[in-house]
Amino acid sequence: MAKTIQAIRGMNDCLPTETPVWQWVEGQIRNTLASYGYSEIRMPIVENTPLFARAIGEVTDVVEKEMFTFNDRDDESLSLRPEGTAGCVRAGIQHGLLYNQEQRLWYMGPMFRYERPQKGRYRQFHQLGVEIFGIANPHIDAELILLTARLWKKLGILDAVTLQLNSIGSLEARKNYRQALVDFLQQHLDVLDEDCKRRLTTNPLRILDSKNPDVQVILNDAPKLMDYLDEDSLIHFQVLCKLLDNLGVRYEINQKLVRGLDYYNKTVFEWVTDALGAQGTICGGGRYDGLVAQLGGHATCGVGFAIGLERLVLLVQEVNKHIPSSATVDNYIVFAGENTDIAAFNLAEMLRSALPNQRTQLNCSGGNFKKQFKRADKSGAKIALVIGEDEAKTGNVLVKFLREDRSQQTVALNEIVSFLEENQ
Repeated sequence: MAKTIQAIRGMNDCLPTETPVWQWVEGQIRNTLASYGYSEIRMPIVENTPLFARAIGEVTDVVEKEMFTFNDRDDESLSLRPEGTAGCVRAGIQHGLLYNQEQRLWYMGPMFRYERPQKGRYRQFHQLGVEIFGIANPHIDAELILLTARLWKKLGILDAVTLQLNSIGSLEARKNYRQALVDFLQQHLDVLDEDCKRRLTTNPLRILDSKNPDVQVILNDAPKLMDYLDEDSLIHFQVLCKLLDNLGVRYEINQKLVRGLDYYNKTVFEWVTDALGAQGTICGGGRYDGLVAQLGGHATCGVGFAIGLERLVLLVQEVNKHIPSSATVDNYIVFAGENTDIAAFNLAEMLRSALPNQRTQLNCSGGNFKKQFKRADKSGAKIALVIGEDEAKTGNVLVKFLREDRSQQTVALNEIVSFLEENQ
């Protein structure tokens, strides 16, 4: 017997018992984005490797350690996308969507990072990304945060998440702060772990979100990024906070929040939860006003966020007990006897046309009525629609209620649609 082939570690199947909640969450996402007037864009899963190296930063963990990279037959270096912003910017530049224009875009799909798989963090994972181009003021930052808050409310998780907010200023402000932070940390090398020591020369701001508790203790006395902000970034942040205050959006200012990618500037934010253990970040984003020019386009400001859907689904399942748990059938059609198959097929197709929001399943496995009713019950259907030889001759349907203590009824074919509308 041949050895069975398993899925690649960290790349998971989504089974029929799991897809209903995914479809429900994705439906709430699509409806929310549509209500704000945002447009969907779809990009390739594979891009040229230099796109991510230039956008994300060559010394970030994503580029150095986590990308799935390979050479194609022309010896060009390609990578599976580890995130969506770089590809969205590339598409916007390539198709002339960004220069002197405003765009509100979103995308949803798989991303890939070579990480140690754990609950809520996989090597193939799925993200919703939202990207706004051409709007420089803090009002659009506020709209993005309001959009996410509205989505949390629809998903029933608003009380389980907290908004953390910060400003990391301009490139020049971060350069000045970086030097002050390095000078401070050089005095505490004995406390820094190996990862922090490596970041000290590559990306010292990432040390601010170190998970090492000893490092966090010394960071309490470190210089504060807010003290190094340029005036424009400071005013931008103050206006954003004022807007959120007036709109009733609660937030915490976290001066250690810097995000993991090099392209951010000014506003950065995360929605976090303590309901999922270590995997606490549900949504993260911020401004990236220099990224379009960095990738070869005309200077265009940008802001956006990404949501990890695996973690979001886990949180919804943990907090919201009113989500769909299974995709049960509404109507199950059983038939047996001479000339009943054509009548049953006609009934099934008629119902699918007239009642597209009801799920109608037709028994196609044969068997006597007893076996068919067992399949109908297993499907989870509320109603069995029965066609025997008498029903086929008279143009009727026998309705049997599978989940209620009600007597079966005979209904004329020309009345079955209205009957099911009233009884499902």
